[in-house]
Amino acid sequence: MSAIGERTIPVRSSRNTEEVIVNFSPEKVKAPFLLRCGALLADYIVCISVPVISLLLSRSMGDDGAKLLSSSINNAGWLITMLLGLTNFIVLPMFSGRSIGKMLAGLRIVRTDGRQAPARSILLRQTVGYAVTVASLGIGFLISVLSSKGLALHDYIAGTVVIYAERRGH
Repeated sequence: MSAIGERTIPVRSSRNTEEVIVNFSPEKVKAPFLLRCGALLADYIVCISVPVISLLLSRSMGDDGAKLLSSSINNAGWLITMLLGLTNFIVLPMFSGRSIGKMLAGLRIVRTDGRQAPARSILLRQTVGYAVTVASLGIGFLISVLSSKGLALHDYIAGTVVIYAERRGH
């Protein structure tokens, strides 16, 4: 240590740590349609694997026919699937802006100005938005192909956009 004493100065931290993106342009970072489809397929595979595994497990324990479909292992598998689906499609996106499939694909749901989407917007997107998109017989998904910003019908409803951006916190 030197003769001059070292001092540490406390640094004030701001409670508002929201990231501000200057000149955000969704057109430049919009998620490609096929990548969004791949993320949705990955979500589907994750969710459907649980009941398939529970049916196979129940079958390997000797259950078959009607007994197979009403077995406790099969029922537990469907319960786990419902909880996993709810978590994957609503809870995870509300808190992280991503489902498991979006995490694997490097996609994120953000507001159309690039800031983190609030939980209520994502809840609206994932419930009402997807219901309207599915009710349109999938045309709501195809809108993202024609949109210059890559917005699907459920994104228009919630004021969100899916971007291809692997962002990590510091």
